[in-house]
Amino acid sequence: MRIMIISDAWLPQVNGVVRSITETVRELRGFGHQVALITPLGGETDDGDGFATLPCPTYPDIRLSLFPYRKVAQRLAAFAPHAVHIATEGPLGLAAQRWCRRHGQPFTTAYHTRFPEYIHARTRLPLAISYAWMRRFHNRAQAVMAPTPAIVADLKARGFHNVVLWSRGVDTRLFSPGERERLDTAQPRFLYIGRVAVEKNIEAFLRLELPGSKWVVGEGPQLAELKAKYPEVYFAGVFPQHELARFYRAGDVFVFPSLTDTFGLVLLEAMACGTPVAAYPVAGPLDVVGASGGGVLHQDLRTACLQALTLDRDQVRRVAEGYSWTAATRQFESHLCPRPLGEQEGMAFTPGGGR
Repeated sequence: MRIMIISDAWLPQVNGVVRSITETVRELRGFGHQVALITPLGGETDDGDGFATLPCPTYPDIRLSLFPYRKVAQRLAAFAPHAVHIATEGPLGLAAQRWCRRHGQPFTTAYHTRFPEYIHARTRLPLAISYAWMRRFHNRAQAVMAPTPAIVADLKARGFHNVVLWSRGVDTRLFSPGERERLDTAQPRFLYIGRVAVEKNIEAFLRLELPGSKWVVGEGPQLAELKAKYPEVYFAGVFPQHELARFYRAGDVFVFPSLTDTFGLVLLEAMACGTPVAAYPVAGPLDVVGASGGGVLHQDLRTACLQALTLDRDQVRRVAEGYSWTAATRQFESHLCPRPLGEQEGMAFTPGGGR
């Protein structure tokens, strides 16, 4: 099957959306599917034929494509996909949706990010306004893939249609227990890895009175502010995945203060390295960690941090071993909505026109 995936989030961004897509594409190709991508770079690599972009307001690391419809239509027409998956709600996703609706091509979408809450945290825009727009975008899809049962239930309660579960996985070979010498600071070592931005609620972690030392690994728009405000915290910047595994292993507790993440791949990565999680009992941690023994969830994050120190790292690792990208991608594959077989071959598309 020819599968086209469209995403406004792509390299060099380092986040859960990009990670989920790259791992899913790798698995789909392993299943024998032909997969193509439309991203701000143009394709999977910067081939010089990408889109003109501008930085997203309040978040310059994210690039928004300008007037992308013509190129998006050309690439969709040339590929003639059997199935289309729109991963993000940005300009590329909107352009792809427009083409699909014009040509009668079924498509699926994904709810990766609580954008209404993120926008509210930055601009105070009422949630009702942004959720209305999100419903309009996603309710045109044949299936809306959400990462946890709690998010599926929440979206259904908010009026989203055809919401289905698409879980996530972790590379347990890369993220695995091993030497723990990466962080040469006072123990216990409490660690955060991820985007440094206001919606991640990182200050809830940094202002805690905890023994030992605190580490933040990652970059984002709030980095300079937090470095100035918390000089006692170690800020390490961005690292490739194999180096991240060394950070995870060296941590005594992985602290996840977010209240708005839909899943949190970093939870699985930390647990796969044997490092227990401390988090709030909210969607994401409740589904991924819960009462599994992989971490401690508590309304008092300090309590969660201190109790997590007592957990057995071998048991923490076993929790992560229950997740795989192969199983998650089979789930993704089962939700795709290919064009009826009689219409899949021999079609000539014209961008912006009929068939």
